[in-house]
Formats: sequence, structure tokens, C-alpha cells
Amino acid sequence: MTARTANDQRFREFKMPDVGEGLTEAEILKWYVAAGDTVTDGQVVCEVETAKAAVELPIPFDGVVHELRFPEGTTVDVGQVIISVDTRPGAGPAAPEQAAAPAAPAEEPEEPQGRQAVLVGYGAAPSSTKRRARKQQPVPAQPVAAAIQAELNGSAPAAPAEQAAPAAPAAPAAQAQAASVGARPLAKPPVRKLAKDLGVDLASVVPSGADGIVTREDVHAAASAATAPVAEEPVAVAGAPAAGADLAARETRIPVKGVRKATAQAMVASAFTAPHVTEFVTVDVTRTMKLVQKLKDDPDMAGLRVNPLLLVAKAFLVAIKRNPDVNASWDEENQEIVRKGYVNLGIAAATPRGLIVPNIKDAGVKTLPELSTALSELVATAREGKTSPAAMSGGTVTITNVGVFGVDTGTPILNPGESAILAVGAIKLQPWVHKGKVKPRHVTTLALSFDHRLVDGELGSKVLADTAAVLENPQRLITWG
Repeated sequence: MTARTANDQRFREFKMPDVGEGLTEAEILKWYVAAGDTVTDGQVVCEVETAKAAVELPIPFDGVVHELRFPEGTTVDVGQVIISVDTRPGAGPAAPEQAAAPAAPAEEPEEPQGRQAVLVGYGAAPSSTKRRARKQQPVPAQPVAAAIQAELNGSAPAAPAEQAAPAAPAAPAAQAQAASVGARPLAKPPVRKLAKDLGVDLASVVPSGADGIVTREDVHAAASAATAPVAEEPVAVAGAPAAGADLAARETRIPVKGVRKATAQAMVASAFTAPHVTEFVTVDVTRTMKLVQKLKDDPDMAGLRVNPLLLVAKAFLVAIKRNPDVNASWDEENQEIVRKGYVNLGIAAATPRGLIVPNIKDAGVKTLPELSTALSELVATAREGKTSPAAMSGGTVTITNVGVFGVDTGTPILNPGESAILAVGAIKLQPWVHKGKVKPRHVTTLALSFDHRLVDGELGSKVLADTAAVLENPQRLITWG
């Protein structure tokens, strides 16, 4: 058995999985292990953030951590190896991989004859967890510079009279120029596409990845350097501060990635794809607030979280039950309206990583205690940043509670693929005409945005009016429910 084969059997590699419905990359938020730590099958080794949520990744085998391939904060493509594990740590030191192949003689070309063909841009496919260092051939600076100059002048280079003396070490610029002659820079297809989009020539990028592979960070650095303004000689003006430098020092740049980036893209796509219509209604919810207090004191609701949002959700579900056509989606490809026989109720939640909208599956058939339990679990999981991608998929309608911020109302944007979203404003004591007299009553404003391709004005108005009617007179939860 060769040393390479032994290493391949001994070291196991764990690749970045697709943790959520076809996502192509994830950011490593935190490592829970380090090189040398013992791990067991099923143990969580790291937390990653996708475009939808933060997810913990368990390792699928036992052993000792051999290497962490990427540091925290790195965005890694799905399928890339992120950690390697020594499954036989008691077997002693690993056999050196270089012993598997003899050193190439000096007169051989740079690429070994036995190298297998691979996809362009990926380089040689590694056969073990430890990559073999690329051999660097010394490049004399003076002959290369002379050859380039001679080619530009259209004449043959002069005989190198000084070559008898040892050549000076090549300057970095000369090495980069020499290395670029006849060699295509190594980069993965996503990195090549990024460079193309940013207008960056990969041949001019200094690689920092293993084996000289150009990384995303290299491309971004090159793009930033290319677009950076050329520093001019400052003009000395007595008493005039450097305004530009002062402003830049007081600015903070936050990378847009993960959940926040996905949310931004989804909101833009929704706002400019679905024709939004928003309607408003102001309603007296005094009776609902009294019912909230009664439910808190009810032994059947002991231990459950009871708040106005719970009854708003129940009222919205009753309105949807009375107007089922609102619970639908638009199929652009087939030019069809897809009516749903279930209601997956989304609840917009603000988290440190950005806005997410997990949903309660089959919320329309849940009892009030079941709905309360589901709401509590959903909110707690979202605040901890543990919401799974599955919990955020398949939503049909959404509620966003802007009232918790003291806001009266708003014009919410639809969650992509959904038909309607209800915004609930702050509940405040206001003067209100009740039974012919002006009295202080608990009042709130509801706003319903809906996709006008699916929901016409009449249907949207009925849903909003029915929701308000239930909150104004909550006994309709029984008569209409």
C-alpha cells in the first residue's frame, strides 16, 4: 500500500453540505473545535450562515481534528472541504505524500507528464487532505526583462554578457510578469465569474489561496485597488481640515451577506415583481384586549403565552377561512394561480442577522392553545438565531407586528411567493365614539398589502374588513370560526 493510499484511508474530509434548498455557499460563523480535538459522530463542529439561516453542522465520523481548512468569517462554496479528521490517530505520524512520486529532473517541463487532465480553473484534483506544495522554478529577472524589452523593440535580445555572475533575486513585479507568460491563473468558476463581473483581469491578481489559487478575497482586493482614487499631492491650506479623510474615519462599512443579503434581494424582487396594493383600517380593539386578559387568567391557558398578536393571528386566519381565494400564489412560468388548501402563517421576526420570516405550518387548523405554543417556539427560535431553512419555506401569508416599535402602521412588502401580508400597528388609548359617546378606547390600525395579480380590491378589502371585525368583536372567533 502506498503512502498516499494509506493517508487517503486514514484522513476523512467533511465538505460543506447544501443545508437549505439548493444554496450554493455558506459563511463559517464559528468553529466549536480546533486542530487536535477529539470528535465523535454527530458532534456539532461549526455553525454556518446561509442566505436563509444559521445552521449547526455535525461531523459524520469519529477521530481527531487534523485540519480546519477555513477560518471563521470565510464564505465557502457548497462541496468544498472545510475540515479533515484523522480517523486513526493512534497509527503514528502520517506517511509523507512526497514519497509517492520521485522528484522530477531539472530538464523536465513544469507540469509532470503523469498529471491527469482536470477542469479548467480547478487545478489538479487533490487525492488527500494535505496538498503537495507546488514546485517553484527560479526565474532570473534580467533575462526575462531583456526578452520582453527585445520583443517590444522587434529585435532579438542581446547576448547576456553578465550571466557569468550570479543572477540577482527577481523582483516581485518581474516574478509576477514572468509567471503570467504562458500560464493561466488558477481560479474556480465562481471566482472567474466574479472577476468578470467586476472587470478584474485574473492574470493581474496576486493569488493567496493554496497552490496559487485565486480566491474571492483576492478578486475583491484587486477590484478595490483598481477603483481606489489616485492620491494627489495635498494642497496646504492654513486651518483647513482634511474633510474627506475625516468623513471616511467616521464611517463604518458593514458587509452585506448571509440572511441580510438574501432579504435585500428578495424584497427588491418582490417589490418590482408583484404589483402591491395596500389598504388600511383603524379599529377599536378594546374587547380584544379584555379577552387577552381573561385568557391569561384562564386555567386552560396556564403556562402559555397570551398576547394581542395571538388573537390578531387567529382573527387573520378566520378571515382567510371566510375568503379562501386570498390564500394563493402566482405561477409565472405556467401562467396559473395556485390556490392553497393550507395556511402556513409567517411571522416576520427581526434578528441580529436581519429580518427573517419563519412560518407556522397548517396554522389554519390549530386550536388557540396550539397556535400560542407554535408562536412562542417560533419567536424563541428566531431570537436565538436557530431558525432552520425548512421553517422559512412554504409560507402563504405573513403578519408583521410593527406596533412593538410604537409605529402606527406601514406599507409592508410581500414575502416572495406569498399573496398577502398584514401589518399590525401599535395599540393605543384614543378618543373614540362608542355607543354615541366619546370615550377612551384601545385603537389600532391594520394594513394589508396583497398581490393584485391574485387578489383584486374586493377580495383584499373583505379579508381586511373581516380581520378588523373579529378584533372589534372577538366573539366572532366562535360564530365565524
